Amino acid sequence: MSEQPIRIFISGACAGLAEARDALASHRDIELVGTASEPSKAGSKLASTGAQVILHALQRPDTVPAEEIAKIREHTSAPIILLVTRSTPSLLDEAVALGLNDVMLLPQLTDNLVFTVKKAHSIGSMSGTGGAGQRRSGDSCRVITLFSPKGGVGKTVLATSMGAMYAKRLKKRTLLIDLDLQFGDAAIMLGADPRSTILDLVMSHGDLDSDKLAGFITHHESGLHLLPAPLRPEDDALVTDDRLASVLTAAKQAYDIILIDTAPNFTSTVLTALDRTDELMLVGSLEATSLKSVKVCLQTLEMLHYPLEKCHVVLNRADTKVGLKKDQVEKALGKAVRFGIPSNKAVPTAINRGVPVVMTDPKADVTRAVRDLCVAFSPEATGDVDEAQATVKLSRRERKRLANETQRAQLRDAELAGTEPTEAAPAAQASGAELEFEFGDEAAA
Repeated sequence: MSEQPIRIFISGACAGLAEARDALASHRDIELVGTASEPSKAGSKLASTGAQVILHALQRPDTVPAEEIAKIREHTSAPIILLVTRSTPSLLDEAVALGLNDVMLLPQLTDNLVFTVKKAHSIGSMSGTGGAGQRRSGDSCRVITLFSPKGGVGKTVLATSMGAMYAKRLKKRTLLIDLDLQFGDAAIMLGADPRSTILDLVMSHGDLDSDKLAGFITHHESGLHLLPAPLRPEDDALVTDDRLASVLTAAKQAYDIILIDTAPNFTSTVLTALDRTDELMLVGSLEATSLKSVKVCLQTLEMLHYPLEKCHVVLNRADTKVGLKKDQVEKALGKAVRFGIPSNKAVPTAINRGVPVVMTDPKADVTRAVRDLCVAFSPEATGDVDEAQATVKLSRRERKRLANETQRAQLRDAELAGTEPTEAAPAAQASGAELEFEFGDEAAA
């Protein structure tokens, strides 16, 4: 509960407003300090109430009446939430242009109303605060996007684990953007209770820079910064391509690493993110439908003329014994697979606790694999990231086979390219951590 209730003022009129007003007025975290059916009559009341959030209802939500908002603005700079009974894209664009903080459809659950008020109040309080860090050119920032055409493969678990690893262990200024705009779960997996989301950022008034971005960030105990997905699925359309591009431009001025966790489909916002991505991680598992989806994804990216050298297949639960060998998977995908994350029974427990497994089990094999993967993709990594491999230490025998496996991989790549194989570099000179993992029954082969 807030230490002091948030003072709200309600103006205007629309269907369902009375129920919303009563619900808010009876909540312990809210204090209703005044109402006015017409904005023209709200002036003197607003000046004396010290309202912290204004809720303005529209009787006819065809357009946002700029003159009504102007009358309110004459007496207060408090955040304004627009209450409507229906919404259109043009209405939302007008609301953004006028600097309104949110648009909410009525009727609405009490908890949603209270959350929206708290969110607007929090953003209003944070306006003008310090930035996310010293501004830079953005050239040293690496944008890593995690994509999977199939859900349930552990993409978000990997994204949050990498975020915590980069921030806590590798000491990188790291931002995780949850771009699954309808059903993003990054906040839940981090045990976070965000007061603002990417929607609030893109709908905020004024220029978007790294200082402004800082006011909308959720801070995790690992040091990771999170920009959560919208809370309501219907709000995804408000995060437009242009607004997302502005977010990424601002973020690159303040962070070493930007991780983007995407929805499992090629939406326009996902494509916008891909256009600004340095390295694309295609996350799959050793399951037929997942591998088929990864293959189709690679084919789609090729048709879109996306540079496939940026694409890296990452197999989650790579030690699952399902009868598939590594060379079979690579042949099916038509692409080398050098990144794998092992299974670990601690992962489901960590998810339910809302704490990344890299923090709960720092010595686990999965934690070591995530660390090596992060090192391979760090800005300091030299050479092509695809030449680095993340270490999944499954057995002593596998570790001994590392040099031979690396040599075989180079021979396969050389054969496909029609060139002479190069001499294997010593492990100490590899561009990142060399990665070895075993596919199911391959050890018995």
